[in-house]
Amino acid sequence: MNFPARTSSPAELDGLLRHFADLRDGTHGDAVSRGGKERLFEAAVALLDPYARQALRELDERLLLGRGELTATGVRRGPDGGVYAAWRLSWAEQRETGIDPITLLAHYGTGFHHPHVRGATVGEWPLNVFTDEQAAAELPTLRAIAAADLHNLVFERDYRIVPATMADAASAPAEEERA
Repeated sequence: MNFPARTSSPAELDGLLRHFADLRDGTHGDAVSRGGKERLFEAAVALLDPYARQALRELDERLLLGRGELTATGVRRGPDGGVYAAWRLSWAEQRETGIDPITLLAHYGTGFHHPHVRGATVGEWPLNVFTDEQAAAELPTLRAIAAADLHNLVFERDYRIVPATMADAASAPAEEERA
């Protein structure tokens, strides 16, 4: 099978390459110490904030029909001594069923070499963001994490937690009307 030649890689793959280089070099950006890496994490959270909010707002507008409530924690110290920041999108149907909200979680745990981002139900993606351009390049990844999180939350309950699905069902003609 022939694949078209690429002249450049997708920008989100550049973050993965930065991640691997950090592992190779024992650094995170230009930091070696835990304190230096935490300062870079705080800066990355600030850079990522508008893109995390955008990814969740887009999902809210299209699938939750604007009914969601977006909250953000800012950088906090976790119980394990690491640092984290969370963006969460909750809505009535999700809260009523007792499942977690859609979550984007940036975290730098005490046992980690450097920070990562994840969802409430979706695994780790490296968070190697040092410029606004790099943060913007993570938007497709943030969208994918948020969408996968919602998908997994539907598995935990069912499709009825997604308002757009129920709105489509309410507007569909009944079987008898279509016949």
